[in-house]
Amino acid sequence: MDTISLIALLLVLSALFSIANKRILRLPNTIGVLVFSLLTSLAIMMANPLVPAHDLRALPRSILGAINLPQSFLNGALCLLLFAGAMQVDLAHLRSRLAAVTALSILGTVLAVALLAISAWLIFPWLGTSVAFSWCIVLGAILAPTDPVSVVGMLARLGLPKPLQAIFAGESLFNDGVAVVIFGVTIGFATGHESVTVAEVATDFVREAIGGALLGMLAGGAGLALLRLTRDSHIDLLVSLALATGTFSVANMLGMSGAIAVVVAGMSLGTHHAHAILDRPSRDELDIAWSLIDEILNVMLFLLIGFELLEIDAKAFSLLATLAIIPLSIMVRGLSVFLAMLPVYLRDWSRKRRMLTVLTWGGLRGGISVSLALGLPPGEMRDLLLPICYGVVVFTILVQGLTMERVAARLYPPEQNHNTDQERP
Repeated sequence: MDTISLIALLLVLSALFSIANKRILRLPNTIGVLVFSLLTSLAIMMANPLVPAHDLRALPRSILGAINLPQSFLNGALCLLLFAGAMQVDLAHLRSRLAAVTALSILGTVLAVALLAISAWLIFPWLGTSVAFSWCIVLGAILAPTDPVSVVGMLARLGLPKPLQAIFAGESLFNDGVAVVIFGVTIGFATGHESVTVAEVATDFVREAIGGALLGMLAGGAGLALLRLTRDSHIDLLVSLALATGTFSVANMLGMSGAIAVVVAGMSLGTHHAHAILDRPSRDELDIAWSLIDEILNVMLFLLIGFELLEIDAKAFSLLATLAIIPLSIMVRGLSVFLAMLPVYLRDWSRKRRMLTVLTWGGLRGGISVSLALGLPPGEMRDLLLPICYGVVVFTILVQGLTMERVAARLYPPEQNHNTDQERP
């Protein structure tokens, strides 16, 4: 199947599932599409033994193999999704909460990886299989990042105080870059292909994270300089697309974090300088165009996540481990958030419990975790860890994502939000 046929198939299924969700389930569109794709996958899996002469999963699996979600997402669609999310961040509130975002993105992610790795390493033998600690670190790196696609989309409908939204969005946009760096280092160590030292890890982190941020700032400044040359909404969109894809590509070629670079570049369009360059009509058209790009890619991503169930052959241990890791991942998320922001909580614990609860329950995983898990090298560890990662991702999206609105409304009633916008997390 050629590329245009693959895209056509994804768009047709996305449209049909979106319509079905709108008329039947009436869930948030991306979650509704995920539900229908999961149900379709389950139907294929249940019908497969009834037709022994044919493997009903062969065709879907061949299509999924042609799409190659890890490659197409991590090295393709991710840059556009991150750029679209970064454009929506309120920079004024983000700057005022920069210490909290930095602590959560770096320290919180490292803590989440370490805590989940230790917990999994201790609990796996009780379930019947011992797993090397290096592979437990890989598992922690896969499940540590909160997914910017899921989180930013969720924030649009929660109505949380603006400072808390800035922390939520900022962390989700930046922590995936940190987790990908950790994953890249630990997967080489786990497979025995690389031996690393603390100095090498620190050097890699500085190059990827800090280098990516600096590159994003330079690219953002160059993009704004180009936007100043003309007042045409179509050219504005072309420049922004070039900024997103070009920044991501250059960062990857230089060994820097493309994710962090494109987030910083995207945030440049929310600065006062950008608002001075783009008049209101141009800005509105640019926002509408990127909202459409974001929505289409979101729906297609969640569609693929649902169909990736067909790639998974879960065994008894994986099912038991998934049931154990799901609550562990929630507890680890809460503990890592608390420890990363401990000085803040010590100042005003009574008011900050609400923020801890919201940040913990709202720590959704998504496309990044699935793509990293699918990118594991073939073998016993991939067969063991992939179902666990997939189960955690689906749980966070369906259970936490669908209940998050009620949790947020209970902790931050809408009528009180105008008074909490200035609350200092």
